Amino acid sequence: MGQIIACANQKGGVGKTTTVVNLSTYLALAGDAVLVIDLDPQGNTTSGFGLDRDEIRHSVYEAIIEDRRLSDLVVPTAIPGLSLVPSSISLAGAEVELAPLPQRERRLARILSELVDSYDYIVLDCPPSLGLLTVNALTAADAVVIPIQCEYYALEGLSQLIATINLVRNHLNPGLAIKGVVLTMYDPRTNLSAEVDAEVRKHLGPAVFDTVIPRSVRLSEAPSYGLPIALYRPDSKGAEAYAALAAELRERDGRPEPHARTASDESTSGVEGNREAGDRSSR
Repeated sequence: MGQIIACANQKGGVGKTTTVVNLSTYLALAGDAVLVIDLDPQGNTTSGFGLDRDEIRHSVYEAIIEDRRLSDLVVPTAIPGLSLVPSSISLAGAEVELAPLPQRERRLARILSELVDSYDYIVLDCPPSLGLLTVNALTAADAVVIPIQCEYYALEGLSQLIATINLVRNHLNPGLAIKGVVLTMYDPRTNLSAEVDAEVRKHLGPAVFDTVIPRSVRLSEAPSYGLPIALYRPDSKGAEAYAALAAELRERDGRPEPHARTASDESTSGVEGNREAGDRSSR
């Protein structure tokens, strides 16, 4: 049976989508079968894998609201072993449409049941809120990954998110665990990053991943080319960090040694032009 992981933080701009795209990519490249479900109406995970949101005809909205089979909505990506259920702007109204529906908090859990045995990991990218879409993700998930930006305000919402997770445990999903907290946008040149790191580890201890994600121009550039960092700049510090994070997560799960995949010729050959463009724009 596969593991369902929700990536959640109600604060925007903490690296949540970057973590979903790149962690999922390195899990797939390690040999796992991975499905990513983009629950954010902004659709940044969808575009981060190179899909044009304006050309998407079917999205996860149809499964959650219209009871369409989720397996009918799965599309491939350029990463071998990684598939995606895309988002669409229709999700922006899903919170209102979910409100009167029966079992509104369990809609996603129900539709995921048909696919959970087909993947090693199903990764849910939650919107930056604690609304019904996020509650659906937490109700469906086995565990939560929480990205936290290494800045002061990022700490303020953590207690609220933990309180929400505890409410979901008490009323909807008793087995929900915190898989780990990921410190993102870490800048070793600043005292603030070190202080946030120390404070989070003081309160959450071993729940915090050893791997930290650095602030990186390459990580910021990659989405503009519709590429995970593994295809855009596999030799960058950001790529090394997400590869290490995936390895640490797999180790926590007791997964077997990676049976590493490489990106297909089709995907890598189309990347060279993007890399050259990135070189010209690098700072």
